[in-house]
Amino acid sequence: MSINVKWGREKLRFTLPPPTSKLGELRDEIAAYTQLPRDSFKLIHAGAVMKDDNAPVSAYSLKPGSTIALVGGGDPIKPPSSRASLQEKPPRTEDTILSQIRSELDKVRATLQPDVDSFLAALAPTASAAHVGPGPTPTAPPPRPASAAASTARPPADLAHEHVRLGELLLQSLLRLDAITAEGEWETARKERKGAVKEVQSLLDRLDSGWRARART
Repeated sequence: MSINVKWGREKLRFTLPPPTSKLGELRDEIAAYTQLPRDSFKLIHAGAVMKDDNAPVSAYSLKPGSTIALVGGGDPIKPPSSRASLQEKPPRTEDTILSQIRSELDKVRATLQPDVDSFLAALAPTASAAHVGPGPTPTAPPPRPASAAASTARPPADLAHEHVRLGELLLQSLLRLDAITAEGEWETARKERKGAVKEVQSLLDRLDSGWRARART
């Protein structure tokens, strides 16, 4: 039985640890294989960061075939296919790095953020809670537009599929941002990249928090 670890464009396979094994043991195994410092990367499963290395892997609901995203530590290095391809590669400048960061963030804001907002709106209760206890009866909420009613009436299977789709797209965006490296003296690029990662991660957190809240209700 094995699990998959997605590292940039690479897909690595590791043996599924016993349920009582600590996450730190799996992190050590991944670090040894990738030659990355163990504290230089994050592990993400099902949209959540696996933070506690002392927790058993069973706490993260890993099962055979599960996929973990490795974020941070840099991308796998591959040699150029030819001298010509190396010469054709445009020079890296802080402006080109800033352009990559802003382009990725603009795409998230233009496409994924509206989809997440619509998804969370579809998770809202379709009716007010029943009135319990003393006090005046609450005023009935105003009628919603037909489009809003239709969105909240989506079957649970459709909502689950949309949650997975949006989570995967946001994780892919985080991986692309993580692959953008800024030279030591490019302070502006480093700050913008950090801010972009924080914004996309916040959007992913909103998505998962809304989904978990729906599950609890």
